[in-house]
Amino acid sequence: MNIESLFRNKLMLLAGIAATVLIGSHTALAQVPKYEIDPTWPKPLPGLMVTGRAGGICVDAQDHIFEVNRGDLQEKEKLVGTPAPPVLEYDSDGNLVNTFGDFKTAPASIHGCILDKENNIYVAGNDDAVVQKYTHDGSKMLLQIGTKGLFDSSTDLITGIAMNRSKTLLNKPADIAVDPTNGDIYIADGYGDHRIVVFDKDGKFLRQFGEQATAAESTAGEGGKFMGVVHCVVMDNAGLVYVCDRQGNRIQVFDKMGKFQKNIWIKGYKEETPDSWGTAWWLRFSRDPEQKYMIVADGRNELVHILDHKTGNEITRFGRPGHQLGEFTHCHTLDIDSKGNIYVAETDIGRRVDKFKLVK
Repeated sequence: MNIESLFRNKLMLLAGIAATVLIGSHTALAQVPKYEIDPTWPKPLPGLMVTGRAGGICVDAQDHIFEVNRGDLQEKEKLVGTPAPPVLEYDSDGNLVNTFGDFKTAPASIHGCILDKENNIYVAGNDDAVVQKYTHDGSKMLLQIGTKGLFDSSTDLITGIAMNRSKTLLNKPADIAVDPTNGDIYIADGYGDHRIVVFDKDGKFLRQFGEQATAAESTAGEGGKFMGVVHCVVMDNAGLVYVCDRQGNRIQVFDKMGKFQKNIWIKGYKEETPDSWGTAWWLRFSRDPEQKYMIVADGRNELVHILDHKTGNEITRFGRPGHQLGEFTHCHTLDIDSKGNIYVAETDIGRRVDKFKLVK
């Protein structure tokens, strides 16, 4: 073979390698989910109804979206506005189809919501000490865990020292997960205590795990110790329990008995150390059987992180601080529907809910 032939063959080989790399890159890029803000969702509320801080958002089996609302209108809004009820239900197009609840009986500073496999809805409250379970339409309260106004503290009051031990009382719970196999209720307890506490479907105490971490323990990734707020709890299809150690900047993973499995670190724009804000605010899984994606709200960096469920590695992210469409102010909680669309609830001064459509 002459030199010209060798050169030609080498060029063809290099071209083939380049083509393979390009095709591989294109394939990898095609697998990265992309989202865009839906500026039409939700639709305007009826009359002069106004929502306060959005304490949580959750999606049911029919892709209806529930917003839990704290009803704390700002002074200017009170002049003409009417506070929306604690729970608002939207259809997938953003139309308001139902509201329910009474601020006198609902958890104070209502926080987080989920729906179980029977489509019953659970809510908690981070200025209160109860978790409540309602029928889907809110017409009946089915269960309450804890006693409203009594806290697991040294004085039984909200101002007391958190005890982290009561089998009947809670202390500022933030989130709830329900085991679909037996109805056991896992509570992220929460803003006062630093534990996951588990009750059976009838509200009987079963067990608990978790305690306060030091900064050194948190940075070292010690399992079962939470730096600050135990902000979320969710169970995957394999029965593992994922917990948002918010100020520890990580998701801690446990088995159902509370045995620590691993850490998933949530990183924003720069290397974070434990602080009062934290990165690991909320977590939900995509609705496919494999739960391919973990979606994490990061209110410190105003981001939504999309992670690979198997590895915990970040695939992509969206969001940034700001007040324009697609930007976040207090990116607090989120959920995902069966089509892969993500709904984000902003609390504090954000006070809105947004839909991010999955773009094919």
